[in-house]
Amino acid sequence: MRQHSAAWWAGAAMMMTLGACGGTQPTEEASAPAAATASPADGVPVFEYDPTWPQRPLPDNGIFGAVLSVAVDARDHVWVMHWPHWIADGDDDGARGVRECCNPMPAVVEFDADGAVVQAWGSADDPQLPAGGFQWVELPGHRLDLLASRRTLADAAHGGAHGLSIDHKGNVWAGTHSTEGGGRADVFSSLGKFTPDGKLIIQKGKHGQSTGNADTDNFAQPTQVAFDAETNEAFVADGYNNRRVIVLDADTMAFKRMWGAYGKPPSDEPMAPRQPGDPPPQQFRLVHCIKMSRDGLLYVCDMSSRRFQVFRKDGTYVGEAFPSGIDGTGTVDDVTFSADPEQRFVYVADGQNRKVWIVRRDTLETVGSFGHRGYYPGEFAGYIHSLSTDSKGHVYVGEFPAGNRVSRFRMIAAGQ
Repeated sequence: MRQHSAAWWAGAAMMMTLGACGGTQPTEEASAPAAATASPADGVPVFEYDPTWPQRPLPDNGIFGAVLSVAVDARDHVWVMHWPHWIADGDDDGARGVRECCNPMPAVVEFDADGAVVQAWGSADDPQLPAGGFQWVELPGHRLDLLASRRTLADAAHGGAHGLSIDHKGNVWAGTHSTEGGGRADVFSSLGKFTPDGKLIIQKGKHGQSTGNADTDNFAQPTQVAFDAETNEAFVADGYNNRRVIVLDADTMAFKRMWGAYGKPPSDEPMAPRQPGDPPPQQFRLVHCIKMSRDGLLYVCDMSSRRFQVFRKDGTYVGEAFPSGIDGTGTVDDVTFSADPEQRFVYVADGQNRKVWIVRRDTLETVGSFGHRGYYPGEFAGYIHSLSTDSKGHVYVGEFPAGNRVSRFRMIAAGQ
């Protein structure tokens, strides 16, 4: 797809500071409540909102719907997965011929490191393109018109792909997600692997067929996937209805093993709401992300429990952290790592509080944060849902539904 000429936002850039420090192995103790934002004098990396990324306007007066995922590949290309149907009334006037702007972008968009569009694929209008048979967009007849109809998210569009991950061979993985929540018969249960240009390679799972955490053939709204090139394994965060990490062969999707919180077997037993002062839940509530560090540790987001847990590749529990505090108001939607060789820091997306926490990997201590809610460049208008880091240490943040965008925060000074 040919990129149009760029048009840049005006406005002051916002300086961000992140906490710093040492080692790579986390302790097995829960982290302390969140610290105040650190300062450059503490030897922290310094970040600045980058108004030049991506290059705008997007092709054909393009616009994003809800940005569900952002991932950076080995070439520092940035992949964005969004819901083209999750766009409020009026934002797609160009597509409807009412005004010049705008037209929903295809569901998957690849940018180069400079922010120019390389390619885009996937269609909410024609589920047969480009991957016929994979049920990854909304059901026919559903469209989000919140401004026009005052409907809520619960009774609007039915869902779509949830989470986009790039494996060690450059293939694109996506799970499926339902927003209606009408029981297991309505649960999107598929995981697909695509070529970089959008051709379906293999799919596992069928819509509405999940039977729970013991089911090794179907998922229940899987979100992200992490990969081990040495063993050719895929580690799936599964998910909204299940409470597990499930490990597959990355070529055949054959089941290998699974585990739940603290490395225990996942359970379908109902979970009581947690009260302030209660100990951490012994099962995951909502497995929303999974990332693997260079030293082979897996970081698993338990979104609504305000924590991430750390595991070895065999499922052995290592530790957990509560970046906003165990009784805080935050969520843990996604994680990514700093770009230094030791990956000394974990950056944590707190969707609820519209900020990114910085956590030391060696101690799992929260040492700083950046960002806050707002509508100016460098602030977060929407729910922070996804994070990724490139080889230069720049951080990419995806927002929905108010923001519907990906922002880059450029690292301008490395921490000590």
